[in-house]
Amino acid sequence: MSKHLLLCFLFCLSFSQLLLSSCFSFSNSTKICPHGHSLTLLQLKKSFSIKNSYSDYFELFQLPSYPKIDYWKEGSDCYSWDGVTCDLVTGHVIKLDLSCSWLSRTIHSNSTLFRFPHLQRLNLAFNNFSGSSVSAGFGRFSSLMHLNISNSGFSGLISPEISHLSNLVSVDLSWNYRAEFASHGFDSLVQNLTKLQKLHLLYMSISSVFPNSLLNQSSLISLDLSHCGLHGRFPDNDIHLPKLELLYLWDNINLNENFPQFSENNSLIDLGLLSTNFSGELPASMGNLKSLQTLDLLNCQFSRSIPASLENLTQITSLSLDGYHFSGKIPNVFYKLRNLISLGLSGNNFKGQIPPSIGNLTNLRLLDFSQNQLEGPIPSSIYGFSSLSFVGLGYNLFNGTIPSWLYTLPSLVELDLSDNKFIGHIGEFQFDSLENIDLSMNELHRSIPTSIFELVNLSSLKPFSNNLSGVLETSKFEKLINLIDLDVSNNMLSLTTSVHSNYNIQTLDLSHNNISGIFSWNVGKDTLFYMNLSYNSISGFEMLPWSSMNTLDLHSIWLQGPLPTPPNPTFFFLVSHNKLSGEISPLICKASFMQILDLSHKNFGGMLPHCLGNFSKGHSFLNLRRNQFHGIIPQKFLKGNSIRTLDFNGNQLEGLVPRSLIICRELEVLDLGNNKINDTFPHWLGALPKLQVLVLRSNHFHGHIGFSKIKSPFTSLRIIDLAHNDFEGDLP
Repeated sequence: MSKHLLLCFLFCLSFSQLLLSSCFSFSNSTKICPHGHSLTLLQLKKSFSIKNSYSDYFELFQLPSYPKIDYWKEGSDCYSWDGVTCDLVTGHVIKLDLSCSWLSRTIHSNSTLFRFPHLQRLNLAFNNFSGSSVSAGFGRFSSLMHLNISNSGFSGLISPEISHLSNLVSVDLSWNYRAEFASHGFDSLVQNLTKLQKLHLLYMSISSVFPNSLLNQSSLISLDLSHCGLHGRFPDNDIHLPKLELLYLWDNINLNENFPQFSENNSLIDLGLLSTNFSGELPASMGNLKSLQTLDLLNCQFSRSIPASLENLTQITSLSLDGYHFSGKIPNVFYKLRNLISLGLSGNNFKGQIPPSIGNLTNLRLLDFSQNQLEGPIPSSIYGFSSLSFVGLGYNLFNGTIPSWLYTLPSLVELDLSDNKFIGHIGEFQFDSLENIDLSMNELHRSIPTSIFELVNLSSLKPFSNNLSGVLETSKFEKLINLIDLDVSNNMLSLTTSVHSNYNIQTLDLSHNNISGIFSWNVGKDTLFYMNLSYNSISGFEMLPWSSMNTLDLHSIWLQGPLPTPPNPTFFFLVSHNKLSGEISPLICKASFMQILDLSHKNFGGMLPHCLGNFSKGHSFLNLRRNQFHGIIPQKFLKGNSIRTLDFNGNQLEGLVPRSLIICRELEVLDLGNNKINDTFPHWLGALPKLQVLVLRSNHFHGHIGFSKIKSPFTSLRIIDLAHNDFEGDLP
């Protein structure tokens, strides 16, 4: 499981709790409702249709959902109907919970929904009321205390009537992407709803500055204004909200100011400012947030060092300071932070060594110090990380050997030690939980350890750019049925193949190794879409059986004999700098998705297939340089083609320049140099709007260059080479 998957899991856990509260908010009464209420509810039922638009959500979070109104039956008392609660004294409907009920259709302003003026709770979350707006009808709920219409497809302007519901305690309009407040509408809501405890407007359009009055709502417990288009400066006065437990402002990229100042009398548990423009130095006063459990400052603009007062956050479980401009040393402040589960400091400018107090974080699941300038050996005396599943130390300056404790983590799923200066050999892993291993760009040597081939959950293995040697036996991959990405390039490995294949692998890079002879590893016949075998000594193939191939890089591998025909789905086919010879078979034109074809620097001869110019509409790059082709250039090119580069330099081609090139409107480079083409100057090419390079040198072009009849010809031309021809006259 990658770092992102772990974060997704933590998000999903909290999100599922939100859904549970959305989907199971109210309970039924035991009082018989008046007959008129039953009739009104049945009319409301008829206004909806049933369609499970959120089945993926409910399945992902394992939440039960069902069409509650299907159980509303004529002739029965509405007190027993799912989602309906009546007052025990008056019989009025006071709570209506239709969340997660598969409802669809538009709620119009004259809907029977608005005939329940005594409602205190209304929950319509997770339905599909596309085309509905938060209309003036909602203003009729004068007794309403709790309103939740999150993720229900509401759009358009929010009626100002909602700000008149002065009894509202909880408002959740989140995930209604196309709903927005009118000018000053958000300010009015904040000023009028003085009893608010919960205000969640995630992914709505506010497009406002942050109102100062919101910081005077002493009853506020939970505030989520993420991705709302807030801009300008966040209030710089101290925040005195003693009950506030959650503050999310993330993804308001134009909201700026220093870190918010909280008084010592605070109850804050969750603070998320990620992807905002908050900046400056983290103040020592952040140590006042002694109840804080989650702090996410990912991709902000904070800088300088981390304050030592961080050690006071003894309740914190998730700390994300990734992706800004922190510098200096990582402070040794983790002794007391034993509840920490996730620690992310990646993408900064930290220097020095890992502080020893990290060893106290025995509950860690995620540790990410990647993309810094940390150095020295990784501490070897660390024990007890039984829950650690993600270790990211890549892109630093660590040296020495890989410590033994990293091989003995029973829950480890992802290990990234890439782009450091580790030496020595790769040790034996003791547990098979690993899914992703990246040891690339170090100075590791010897062979790949046998324990790696026992990691049955492994999906990605990247020890490329090391000094690994020995024989890579394909039979050892039999147990790695989940492996989809294998990159062992830039090592000194050889290969021995067997009849066994891995049928799930998708990307394979064996380039820059010591692989020789006939390549017969038919790995991933139905799944492999990228394979790079360049810079080896492979002389040929038993076959090219890959039905899903996208990119096939065979350049500089000493291939001999005729050109192998690429699989039909191939987009990029690179076979330059080999010893191939003979003619190009017309079968290559069956690769109708081809975009890049590089056959340069070989001994090909004969005539070019006529289909070579028009077999793929997406074809953008054709390089046949330095071969021995003769005859004429293909005369037909597809209308609307995407060709950008045509390179025929260094052959024996003759005849005329194909007039059909005029339809190659994307053409940027045309190199016909060093051939036997006999033609006049192709002034008509001046109509090609993107042509930048035109090479005609060393051919049999002749006659006056003359003046083009085209108004403003060759508008993009940067390089033109006409040398060693028989042109006459002056350049235009």
